[in-house]
Amino acid sequence: MLQKVRDLWSLIKCKQTFLLLFTGLVGYASGLKGGGGPALYGGLLGSLFLAISGTTVLNMVYDRDIDAVMPRTRHRPLAAGRLRPWEAVLLGGAMSAAGLGWALALDLRYGLVVLAGWLLDLVVYTVWLKRRTPWSVIWGGLSGGMPVLAGRALATGQVEVIGLLLALAVLLWIPTHIMTFSIKYAADYAAAGVPVFPNVYGLRTTQVAISLSTVLAAAVMTGVTWQLAEHLGAVAVASALAMVLVGLGANALIRPSVQVNLRLFKFASVYMVSAMALMLL
Repeated sequence: MLQKVRDLWSLIKCKQTFLLLFTGLVGYASGLKGGGGPALYGGLLGSLFLAISGTTVLNMVYDRDIDAVMPRTRHRPLAAGRLRPWEAVLLGGAMSAAGLGWALALDLRYGLVVLAGWLLDLVVYTVWLKRRTPWSVIWGGLSGGMPVLAGRALATGQVEVIGLLLALAVLLWIPTHIMTFSIKYAADYAAAGVPVFPNVYGLRTTQVAISLSTVLAAAVMTGVTWQLAEHLGAVAVASALAMVLVGLGANALIRPSVQVNLRLFKFASVYMVSAMALMLL
């Protein structure tokens, strides 16, 4: 029974889920002008957790066949046969329904943004495009930007420029993650029949895309920090971190390798969390 619980928990990809939850929290907190008590914070985090987790579980159900082919993912509970698909469908469906329903009940505009993220991730990215084109990464990035946009919309009552820029920053960060792993595991993706940038356009083009998207993400986040930060110290720290990220992006372009890209990816993740944390301060 304990193993079953662990397997079910692993389906939500907790690191990814909690990172997206954090962006939603930042979007919400950055848009508040007073108000926003514990009930609204709880509603935001609860509805986002359920909606994001439900989407991830259903994605895992749909992708179990390609997960079974790739050594990196064949140990996952659905691919390895430790869980039956109907169990995951019930879990993912229940979490999705509860999260989307809760979000719509909190605020219609907020709920519609959360619903857009759910549809973009599950239907557009996973079901429609992932196995057809490497450009699916754009749509995966759009879905990843929806939590921060949703949080901002819940706080401000509208979809406005700052929320869209925060979502854009997440969209620009995501290729650093996805493309780095697509280079490292290019042979696995080829065996699974999933088109990824290095296999379709080559390593050099993929490297340029990684470095360019990273630099643009830093530029967008720095601009948003200038707009939102109330203290020059926060702006200075954010700008310094952005300069380090730009330097790592340039280094990855000049001296491309799997290890260099992994260092860039890890620092880009730290940068995004740090830059958003500065907005909370």
